[in-house]
Amino acid sequence: MSSNKMRVGVREPHMSREDLKKSLGKGSTVWRLFSFIFKNYKIRFGVVLVCIVISALATLASSLFTKTLIDDYITPLLAQAVPDFSPLAIALVKLTAALLLGVAASYSYNLIMIFVGQGTMLKLRQSLFSHMEDLPLSYFDSHSHGDIMSIYTNDVDTLRQVIGNTVPNLFQSLITLVSTFVSMVVLSMPLTLVSILMAILTVRVTTGLGKISRAHFVERQKALGAVNGFIEEMVSGQRVVKVYCHEKKAIDDFSVLNERLRSSAYNANKIGSMVMPINGNIGNLGYVLTAVVGALIAIGGLTAWYMSGIGGSVLTLGTLVAFLSLQKNFTRPISSISNEINSIAMASAGTDRVYSLLDEPQEIDNGKVTLVNTTVSPDGSLVESPIRTGTWAWKAPGMVSLSSGSDDNDLGSASGHRAYSAAAKRGWTRPGPDGRPATLVPLRGQVSLKDVDFSYVEGKQVLYDITLTAYPGQKIAFVGGTGAGKTTITNLINRFYEIQEGTITYDGFDIRDIDKDSLRRSLGIVLQETRLFSASVLDNIRYGRLDATDEECREAAKLVYADSFIRRLPQGYDTILAADGGNLSQGERQLLAIARAAVANPPVLILDEATSSIDTRTEKLIQKGMDSLMKGRTTFVIAHRLSTVQNANYIMVMDHGHIIERGRHDELLAQKGKYYELYTGNQIIT
Repeated sequence: MSSNKMRVGVREPHMSREDLKKSLGKGSTVWRLFSFIFKNYKIRFGVVLVCIVISALATLASSLFTKTLIDDYITPLLAQAVPDFSPLAIALVKLTAALLLGVAASYSYNLIMIFVGQGTMLKLRQSLFSHMEDLPLSYFDSHSHGDIMSIYTNDVDTLRQVIGNTVPNLFQSLITLVSTFVSMVVLSMPLTLVSILMAILTVRVTTGLGKISRAHFVERQKALGAVNGFIEEMVSGQRVVKVYCHEKKAIDDFSVLNERLRSSAYNANKIGSMVMPINGNIGNLGYVLTAVVGALIAIGGLTAWYMSGIGGSVLTLGTLVAFLSLQKNFTRPISSISNEINSIAMASAGTDRVYSLLDEPQEIDNGKVTLVNTTVSPDGSLVESPIRTGTWAWKAPGMVSLSSGSDDNDLGSASGHRAYSAAAKRGWTRPGPDGRPATLVPLRGQVSLKDVDFSYVEGKQVLYDITLTAYPGQKIAFVGGTGAGKTTITNLINRFYEIQEGTITYDGFDIRDIDKDSLRRSLGIVLQETRLFSASVLDNIRYGRLDATDEECREAAKLVYADSFIRRLPQGYDTILAADGGNLSQGERQLLAIARAAVANPPVLILDEATSSIDTRTEKLIQKGMDSLMKGRTTFVIAHRLSTVQNANYIMVMDHGHIIERGRHDELLAQKGKYYELYTGNQIIT
């Protein structure tokens, strides 16, 4: 690297949605999920907790009533010659009322948690999509599209079960455990110790199996994402599969991925399914041990303080029956947690993947310079216009020149404007301190690259020392073999990627100081890969500028000679396109993409092999429209057909990331170098 290059500093990622950042928080993904739910549903969560407490206490009351039923009602009634059942009836009515209240509370909190679960999924998907829209293209280059889709569907859906059922069950189990434990201690300390020992054994088994199960569920979610990604690729590339008779290989590859999914899912569910029966048998063993110990204490008439409960009560028949019922209530929550281990493991794995996407750093955008429409005031100065005028200017929050910090560089003064003009040619201006008067600088369309180096992946450099300047209205063409770096240069101009060294300036502004939306709004781009949407032809053209009228869209189509084929469609401009324009030819799809750029009417154009999929006859027709579209605009053209760039102001011949030749068509032919070889040997560069 040359020592005189400016090293681009590392800038911290900018979160454009502060509310998302606050709501997601930090820490473990499960804790972050619970925090996310609580912050969005505080009141409902409070109601749920109250309902869970009522439901748990109602269940506890029914267990404790067994002691009262036997000791206070059944035993005394057996001793009465004429039993009076009215006190028992009153007690049963009260118990029934308590149980009905518990049922109502249980129904209420389950209904609320369904709403909370669906609402959380809605908010998570909204957060995922909003965050994804701000991610750099490098993320999508390194992640399968099908795997990303799997996060939206499978991974988010795993949270529905855990939020709607598992979360309330955990709260209810915790409350039941605490209340039941207190009641057990009150009734009998020895029997409580037996229950605690069995509970410890249950917890150890659950924890051990849970760790194993979670690892398998993480693998399962990854395998599911891989399967979805492969299917997405095969569906979108089905024509290629059939052309090259690749069906058997595709089936074999899918079988490998599908088997990996089956194996990981089998192992995960196998471990998870073992937990319930193991814990159930441990609970049954605990029940038997409790009954035996209780019977020995009761039959032996042991009344020492350490053989009774905290209240000093003797272990009666009613107490023993009630304790056995409580012992079931004590082990049931632990078993319930064990039953939810599959949901917890899947949700944990899904949550990890959801937050891995949400934690991806967003595009860096610290730009303060914005693009605005302007008009000329009566005194001849530029003023910002609230409506679209077609006359553009950069709105700078106050500018200073890097070459000097003197007051003369204030663009609010005449001398400042002169200083800007000189500095802009050198690309030496940047935004000044906040609070200085905003300045309108006419958009000229001058783009300069100086000593630009770039690598997609560290250690594998793609561009070397790229230096060029496109002056307003010029047409700059890039030619060269595949992988020479032609498209990469245009990707850097619109900041799809960030350069490692050097500078790129636009009308004198470092493009890192320009707001990304404004930068890209000033650039009309026709990509090599055409992308259309499932909407009408008119709406697909309007995608270039959402406020464009129907008439403007039709005029743009006429300009690029797309109007004739559109009118032949079944519903003309109102024809609904299939997925990605599947009901159109490749050439027709590309014509619509060019019309989309035309309706945007941008100051600068980037044409990445815009006519590569159009036949020679159609190319000649739309070339007139393209020439009209490029008139007065700075244009960067990437073309395989050298015939399309002969009228360029400058042609940059690229080879392995270097500009090896530059000049006009005739000048390059006269040099008899690489361009001469390409032109005379084969006019279609591959």
